[in-house]
Amino acid sequence: MKPEEHAWQELQRRASAQLRGGFADRVVRTARGPQEDSWRALFSVGARQLRPGFAERVLRAARAAAEMPSLASQFALSAATAAVCLGAVLFVHHQTVEAADERNLAEWQAIVAVAEDDAAGL
Repeated sequence: MKPEEHAWQELQRRASAQLRGGFADRVVRTARGPQEDSWRALFSVGARQLRPGFAERVLRAARAAAEMPSLASQFALSAATAAVCLGAVLFVHHQTVEAADERNLAEWQAIVAVAEDDAAGL
């Protein structure tokens, strides 16, 4: 027998000595969950603890919480969205105009340089 096998057997022996009787049965029962009659008993106990009309009150509260937003809040959201869109359009326009101005200035500087070279050669 290899030393590792002996160590594993010793570990299993000590671990099984630590467990109380019926451990495996309790684990299997817990993994499967309560039986059908246990669920019925839990439901009946829970139902007795709720006052009549509980579900109706919960639905009414949920519907009240999910009211439509007011006209003013819808207008404010629309105005904020329009302002953000306008800001984005103005930013892009400014960047485009600035790039065109730089390109045009560079072209004019090239034209001026060519014209000065021609004037100097005459």
